[in-house]
Amino acid sequence: MSKTNSLKKLERELSIRGFSPETVKAYTRHNKEFLGFIKKEPEFVLEEDLKAYLGHLISDKKLFSSTIALVRSSLLFFYNQVLGKGFSGIKTPKIQRNPPEVLSKQEVKALIGACVTDKSRLLVELLYSSGMRVSECLNLRVEDVDFNENICVVKQGKGKKDRITVLSQRVTQSLQDFLKKQGFSYGLIFRNKHGRALSVRNAQKIVSRAAKRAGIRKRVTPHKLRHSFATHLLDSGVSIRIIQELLGHSNLQTTQIYTRVSRDHIKSIKSPLDDL
Repeated sequence: MSKTNSLKKLERELSIRGFSPETVKAYTRHNKEFLGFIKKEPEFVLEEDLKAYLGHLISDKKLFSSTIALVRSSLLFFYNQVLGKGFSGIKTPKIQRNPPEVLSKQEVKALIGACVTDKSRLLVELLYSSGMRVSECLNLRVEDVDFNENICVVKQGKGKKDRITVLSQRVTQSLQDFLKKQGFSYGLIFRNKHGRALSVRNAQKIVSRAAKRAGIRKRVTPHKLRHSFATHLLDSGVSIRIIQELLGHSNLQTTQIYTRVSRDHIKSIKSPLDDL
């Protein structure tokens, strides 16, 4: 089977099993890059070839352990689940789960203030208010929002599970004002000029440009607003279990990365020396 046909078979299998479009794209890309590196047809690939490629990514490309783990998963899915190779002896470095960098509340306020349009301001407010992933936010529909209860339903988020998350009164009011101004009351909230969902790339540009205008030196992304949402809730005393539900994490361990004490929390602690 040719490389092109094999990769199409991979895409089809991923789609049949319900993987997200982003995962299909990532798995396909990593396998295509591997085949370009190893210069073999898929049916002739050996377990040692996978090890050689992963070693190259680790020692030569210096990729993060999380990226290496994704590449490993992509390759093993293709060669084991699609081609039935049965590769089993491939280990990669343990993922280093450092506390995520977050924005302070003052930086979030400055970021919102630096937005130049109603749409960009609403996007930033909604990301921070709800803790949604950027793709979830961009696919949010008016009918998913309960304006009376200040909550919204995140439809088919990561893991294909619906969940409910919180919204601030401020953002629901901003949303109502925005919808009234735009003249629609149903369907996608964030639309491009063709009426389709705004792209993730556009959302990233909106956030990064606002951060630059606000003078924030950190690299600011939509996902950093999700991290900030979780960390600020934890600092205010919200249970880690509740935060897990709001974020849509299936595993509590994923959420526990936020339990590392934040800088603001540390600054609020009084040293015992001051009591002597």
